[in-house]
Amino acid sequence: MEKIRVAKTAGFCFGVKRAVETVYEQVKKDGGPVYTYGPIIHNEEVVADLETRGVQVLQGRRDLEALTQGTVVIRSHGVPEEIYRLIEERGLACVDATCPFVRKIHRIVEKYSREGWQIVITGDASHPEVEGIRGWCQGPSTVISTLEEAENLEFPEGTKVCIVSQTTFNYNKFKDLVEILEKKRYDRIVLNTICNATEERQAEARRIACEADTMIVIGGRHSSNTQKLYEICRRECENTYYIQTLVDLDTGPFQCIGCVGITAGASTPNNIIEEVQEYVRKKF
Repeated sequence: MEKIRVAKTAGFCFGVKRAVETVYEQVKKDGGPVYTYGPIIHNEEVVADLETRGVQVLQGRRDLEALTQGTVVIRSHGVPEEIYRLIEERGLACVDATCPFVRKIHRIVEKYSREGWQIVITGDASHPEVEGIRGWCQGPSTVISTLEEAENLEFPEGTKVCIVSQTTFNYNKFKDLVEILEKKRYDRIVLNTICNATEERQAEARRIACEADTMIVIGGRHSSNTQKLYEICRRECENTYYIQTLVDLDTGPFQCIGCVGITAGASTPNNIIEEVQEYVRKKF
C-alpha cells in the first residue's frame, strides 16, 4: 500500500470553482467596485486574496442597503429571493454565481411551497445555503439535522411534506432522517438534493480513512462540507487532523504513522493540498 493517499475528489467542486472564477473575471473588467454577498467561499486564503484585489465582502442586508453603485456577486451558496429584489432596487449590477445544484433546490421549494406543501430541509439551519433555500419558500419551512429533531417533528394530519437537503449534508444521515419521517405516514415527497460530488467525496474519504493510519482533512473552519468530511474520517481513523493550511499541520503535534490519507473540502485550493502533500512526503 502506498504511504500517501490523496483523494481524487479533494479540492474545488464545480460550483465553487465557477464562483471563484466569476469573481476574478469581474475584477479584471474594471467596471467599478466589486462586492460578494458573504464570503464567496468558506476559505479565508481565497477571500483574503480577493480583498487585496479590491473585492469587498458584504456581511448582510444592511451592508447591501448602504451601496449606491457597483457589482454584487452572489456566492455559490445562493441567497434568499428578496436579496435579488434589493440589488435591483439599489440599481446595482448582479452577477449570479449560485451553484446550479443549489439553484435547482430553490426552484423545487418555490414550486412545492406554492402548491401548499410543507418544506422540510435536512441541513444546518445557520448555514448560508440553507438560509438561501428557506428564502425561496413561499410558505412554512422546517430545518432538521438530528435524529431527535426528526422524531419530534409533528405536522397536522394530512399535511403534504416535501423533503429536500442541503447539498453538502451527510448522505447516510439524510437516509436515516428520511426513514424516521417515513414512519410518520405523511403525504410526502422525498428529493435527494445532496450534490453527487459531495456523496463521492464523502464515500472516498471514508474508504481512505478505513485504510489509513493517519488522516488529514483540509478546509476552512466554517466549511460545512469539510466538517462533515472530518466527522466521517474521525469515525474510521482516530488519528485524524482537521487543518486549514500547512501552518496548522507544521505547528501542531502531527506525526506520520504508516499510511497517511489526505482529503479536502470543496473550498480548498489545489495549491494548499499540494503543499500539505509535499510536507507529508518529506516527513517520511
